[in-house]
Amino acid sequence: MQASFADMGTPLREATFVVVDLETTGGGPGAHAITEIGAVKVRGGVVDSEFSTLVNPGAAIPAQITLMTGITNAMVADAPAVGQALAAFLHWARLGDRTTVAVAHNARFDLGHLRGAAHALNLTWDEPTVLDTLALARRAWSRTEVPNHKLGTLAAFVGSPTTPTHRALDDARATVDVLHAALEVLAPQGVTHLEDLATATDPVPAARRVKSRLADGLPAAPGVYQFLSPAGQVLYVGSAVNLRRRVRSYFTAAEKRAQVARMLDTTVSVRAIETPTELEARVRELRLIAELDPPVNRRSRTPQRRPWLRLAAAPHPHLALTTALPLDDAGAAIGPFPSRTAAQEARRAAESVLRLDAWDGHSARAVRRADSPADGATAARALAGEIDLVALPLLERIGELSEKERYEEAGLWTRRLRALLLGACRAEKVRPLLTCPRLVAARRREGGGWELVDVRWGRLAGSAVTPPGADPRPTIATLRATAQVVDRPARVGADTSVEETALLADWVLDAGARLVEVAGVDDASTRITDGPATALTWPVGAAVRHRRVIDAEA
Repeated sequence: MQASFADMGTPLREATFVVVDLETTGGGPGAHAITEIGAVKVRGGVVDSEFSTLVNPGAAIPAQITLMTGITNAMVADAPAVGQALAAFLHWARLGDRTTVAVAHNARFDLGHLRGAAHALNLTWDEPTVLDTLALARRAWSRTEVPNHKLGTLAAFVGSPTTPTHRALDDARATVDVLHAALEVLAPQGVTHLEDLATATDPVPAARRVKSRLADGLPAAPGVYQFLSPAGQVLYVGSAVNLRRRVRSYFTAAEKRAQVARMLDTTVSVRAIETPTELEARVRELRLIAELDPPVNRRSRTPQRRPWLRLAAAPHPHLALTTALPLDDAGAAIGPFPSRTAAQEARRAAESVLRLDAWDGHSARAVRRADSPADGATAARALAGEIDLVALPLLERIGELSEKERYEEAGLWTRRLRALLLGACRAEKVRPLLTCPRLVAARRREGGGWELVDVRWGRLAGSAVTPPGADPRPTIATLRATAQVVDRPARVGADTSVEETALLADWVLDAGARLVEVAGVDDASTRITDGPATALTWPVGAAVRHRRVIDAEA
């Protein structure tokens, strides 16, 4: 695994490139293969230092290898052993540094031998970021410009003063010149930062890659971004923890989604909204998608139309679907379901156990069951969290059907039970926030400080961050005073999508979350500590105990 560029935002001029070349015995990677190491360390286009040593592999060098490289057994007889030479190289190269990139021509060969020798000799190997000049050159120059992409051909093409000779230092010096020339060719196409190298060899059209400059003025902070057409239409909305890095990646990485690729080619500008936290950025993304209806966003734009399953009492107790659930009824309803079909499957599962009247959608009336009286009290308990009242009998039924090899029926009821449990899990997650007038929670930030969120009736009212080591109480007071005023909604989803509430619940449910305030708690008791006494707990319903069914294929 190579190191990720995800957290890098370093201009190439500030990166250190360790350009390395090896000569070997011709065998596979290991403790007895390397015969020579040559490397050049460059930064900002200037050579910083060089490393060169013959290596005694502890094994004979085949004659055909000597013929190609000129390295004989006699030449390496007094050279340092592989372990000694490799340890010296790794100390010099410092490949584990964040802004250091290991470079080689056909890097799989050279880095593979270095890694294999380090592992065989129990040396510490800090997996570096790797750049292959062979792949980079193929991106920079087509076969109409160079007959092939061998190091000798490329060195001559770019005018390198060093001719590759199958000796490590000469080949490393030539690779440096190829590297600089390739980066110069690719710079106008947006390859200007370390993070761009991760996708520099991807097949991205030059006209699209050059648009990566649209990200140059964006902040390296959380927020929401919008891709705009020449007419100013919002084509796509997204969120990111680092706006500049995320937007740049769209134009520098290969895009396999045809619709998104067309959108990128149409985009002429990018608009960004910086937010204090990543969570607020994700919430704003949801709201903007619902408001602007961007053509490329696939996410549902009508979450308020998703159905809930509730108990209707009149004239006889029966289960009904609704997209307008009163908030007062949220405690005894499950959902929302991703579709009406899923909700109907869940209703059939519950009706089959609870023996309630079935609802006839054509006549818009309840159809009385003749086999047993309706039990509204049991149904209410099941919908309020005791889903085992339905799940356990259905699991027994599914088991009996399987024993009788009636697998199609067993599969049908498994699918219906799964739909019911998924709806119950979602309800269990969002109910506490939907019915809470105000809740403030906190999570530690990487590097120190706290991230704070203020949630009111399931809606994000505000967020803030505190610096490392700072007392969070003044920030909490400011958040309390500046947070959005949210009135109690008459129904679920009236002002806030359940998707937003579920997103907030996931954040609050995180193991690192701390409870700061809840409506009705004396403000003077506000505190944040690392102790378990302040760890946020959440009511866990019966639905989560059936993960085997929930995670099963439908």
